Amino acid sequence: YIKKTLNLKDRKRKHPLILIWNALMYLIKTGCQWRMLPKNFPKWQLVYYYYIRWVEAGYFDLILEKLR
Repeated sequence: YIKKTLNLKDRKRKHPLILIWNALMYLIKTGCQWRMLPKNFPKWQLVYYYYIRWVEAGYFDLILEKLR
């Protein structure tokens, strides 16, 4: 459902989008600061970039609602 909603084009990425999604879920669950993301996630700037992109497009809330 996530792949369909985000209309992802298969292109090469340094970090898979599932890793970025997991970082966002970690932020939501723990309430940690962006800059304090653990090192096993991509840099916080990249995670924040995708978060803003998905929020402005309305996808983030739509996906969370559907997953609930």
